Amino acid sequence: MILSPFYMLLIGLTLVSFLIQWRLRSKFTQYSHIGLQSGLSGKQIAELMLVDNNIHDVKVVSTEGRLSDHYNPADKTVNLSAEVYEGRSAAAAAVAAHECGHAVQHATAYSMLQFRSTMVPALSAVSRFMPWILLAGVLMIRTSVIPLGLGIALFSLTTLFSFVTLPVEFDASKRALAWIDRRGIVTTQEHAMAKDALWWAAMTYVVAAISSLATLLYYVSIFMGGRNRN
Repeated sequence: MILSPFYMLLIGLTLVSFLIQWRLRSKFTQYSHIGLQSGLSGKQIAELMLVDNNIHDVKVVSTEGRLSDHYNPADKTVNLSAEVYEGRSAAAAAVAAHECGHAVQHATAYSMLQFRSTMVPALSAVSRFMPWILLAGVLMIRTSVIPLGLGIALFSLTTLFSFVTLPVEFDASKRALAWIDRRGIVTTQEHAMAKDALWWAAMTYVVAAISSLATLLYYVSIFMGGRNRN
């Protein structure tokens, strides 16, 4: 059986995603074993960055899971995994500062973060039934294109969200790297490692966005084919 170009593209993107995830974990493990000359922990770095940006209403807390680090704008917490929270490495410094970069975005009303935040409630509401609508749309394509059209409209929101996420993540990394360098948190060599770790993390979002777009176009191609037959 010869696979269609869309299927080949999706398979290729899936493989690339796995490789990037593996590379990210590999880099994080590698840089986690290299201690910072400053000796600061991820928790200390995060708290220092918040203070330097005049942010006093955000808490730095430890959370379960590996690479589960995130900033929660709802309760204003910087959630760091145990190895980042307690870690004193280039990897811990990069991740801690990156998540605080999101807190700085929130405090300064960064437009793309605000836009992404407004999309979250709608995406949470549609994510539960969107796959079923898409499945029904594909199965019913010979009789009606309306269900698939609705599914495509909903899926386009997730694709838009994935692309809006890109500038938010890149900007947070940019803020993080500029601050740890300016504050003397890292040496030149440590800065290079932190930058490399954040670059691989950013690539996971890039591949996710491209994969979402490819999937959306796949459904659109089915929709167009069904409309021409009906």
